[in-house]
Amino acid sequence: MTAVSKVAIAGSGVAGLAAAIQLAKVGVEVDVFEALPELTGLGSGISLQGNALRCFDAIGAWDDIRDAGYAFEGLNLRAPGPDAPIVASLPDVKTGGPDYPAAMGMPRAELARILLDHAQAAGVNIVFDAKVTAIDASASDSVEVFVDGGSAGAYELLIGADGLHSTVRGLIGIETKPEQNGMGIWRTFVSRPPEVERSELYYGGPVYIAGYTPTGEDSMYAFLVEKAQDRFGHSDEEATRIMLEESRAYAGPWDSIRADLERGAHANYTWFTRHIVDAPWNRGRVVIIGDAAHSCPPTIAQGAAQGLEDAVVLAELLVAADAVDETLWEEFHRRRLPRATAVVEASSQLAQWQINGDRDADAGGLIFGIAKQMAQPA
Repeated sequence: MTAVSKVAIAGSGVAGLAAAIQLAKVGVEVDVFEALPELTGLGSGISLQGNALRCFDAIGAWDDIRDAGYAFEGLNLRAPGPDAPIVASLPDVKTGGPDYPAAMGMPRAELARILLDHAQAAGVNIVFDAKVTAIDASASDSVEVFVDGGSAGAYELLIGADGLHSTVRGLIGIETKPEQNGMGIWRTFVSRPPEVERSELYYGGPVYIAGYTPTGEDSMYAFLVEKAQDRFGHSDEEATRIMLEESRAYAGPWDSIRADLERGAHANYTWFTRHIVDAPWNRGRVVIIGDAAHSCPPTIAQGAAQGLEDAVVLAELLVAADAVDETLWEEFHRRRLPRATAVVEASSQLAQWQINGDRDADAGGLIFGIAKQMAQPA
């Protein structure tokens, strides 16, 4: 017996599809409504910590994700300048436990495709070009969901996994929204030089952080984190030129990255945000998860992992319970709110130290402290 038999999910990102897969596997009827017209993996690559990999295993997608990504252990720190020397090689905490790599990089588009394939195989109905626009939560045992202005029917639960600018969050009256933290990031997807076998970060120079993460045998994504600026509206050629020029203080594998940029590799720009919605994340039979409920700078690469944990914990509770009641929601918030809050606060603190140029900050201690917390199951 499950607490629900028919569920609607807004959003086909990592958190939304993970929840859909888990519920559909036990026979729940799941409709996913995605506002975009087709599957997308916006951005370039993604860094996944061990606790994210543990969640992928829980939903049955780990084998395919392992084959599509690039697993590695540890982190290198390099200095800017013409020689780009490695100044430290740091170990990683295995946040997923001993059965999983410490970290993995993979192309976002591949991750999106794999999760979509698993969702469809589980029987999830996914509707693209379909935006949740309104709800009627007046009934005590259901919520009517409206898509593009028309009723899509009544569901026992609506899960808002529709990202940073969540429509569902606003529909249930939650006013907390993502706030800019003062940082912006350039990203690009390029070829992987053979010497890049793990994530590497450069601190100092003209930007806060320069770095890259391998995502496959022949690919990696690279990024530059700078003071947030109005970098939007540039042509593809101008965006690539800006990233190329800002990278010139960094050598080593950045020489290869610049060669790909000069050949036309695309560069994209976004701002970092942070927010955490206080409990409760639900209003009756509507709940938000993932980036709709919390966001943070990717300074400890936990954004996707926290959304995945939201999804897996919520599905676990819904499958084990007989009813959607306050007991269920209290347990969900007990397990998720302190953990997500710790990640948002730690990520934001690291970012602020970088903005302030605080050389006395114990960044390593903070990173390992939060990693040890994430090593405990959600």
